[in-house]
Amino acid sequence: MRILALDHGAVRIGVALSDELKMIAQPLEFIPAEPFVDFLARLKQLLKEKEVELILIGMPRNMDGSYGSAAEKVRGFVTVLKETVAVPIRTVDERLSTVQAHRLLGEAGMKAKERKGKVDRSAAAILLQSFLDAQGGL
Repeated sequence: MRILALDHGAVRIGVALSDELKMIAQPLEFIPAEPFVDFLARLKQLLKEKEVELILIGMPRNMDGSYGSAAEKVRGFVTVLKETVAVPIRTVDERLSTVQAHRLLGEAGMKAKERKGKVDRSAAAILLQSFLDAQGGL
């Protein structure tokens, strides 16, 4: 069984997946956020194909730890997912995951134009790897 992480965005939702030992996160893909019905269909397909036991969703927080408007959007997203999928869902702090993804891709020599889409799935992998590291391999 694996853990799937989602980095929620208005345009794209980044997806990352753990290995079966829950030690390594790897970027998987991004799914267009709209139309939402298509997003849900692809998510359900991934949950089944990859035998996912937990969904992690990045919860954006301000640097002072407070929640802003982006967090409200993610809360609504989580509410809808909980009504739609049977897999347990957990939110995790995603402060700076997108910034870190941009930095890492830039350091790898990728130009800004080439990062489109890759940033979303990389941010999902960063938040998933942080979670896996904190868990010590569930």
